[in-house]
Amino acid sequence: MSYEPGTTECRVLINSKESIETMLLNLSRLEGAESILLQLRQVHQQLELLHDQRRMQVDAQEASAVSLS
Repeated sequence: MSYEPGTTECRVLINSKESIETMLLNLSRLEGAESILLQLRQVHQQLELLHDQRRMQVDAQEASAVSLS
């Protein structure tokens, strides 16, 4: 089952990560692209961290809303 984004921000992050994954697959077929691949992996990791932070914020907001009701 695929992940369903909870917010617009999550959808943007998911789409961005998927785009980078496609670039990684395509560029991995080329010789001499190692430095670009490394940079793309680093950007992907940064996006993953942002996504994790956003998910934690959403989870905290939902937990807070539940405790208030």
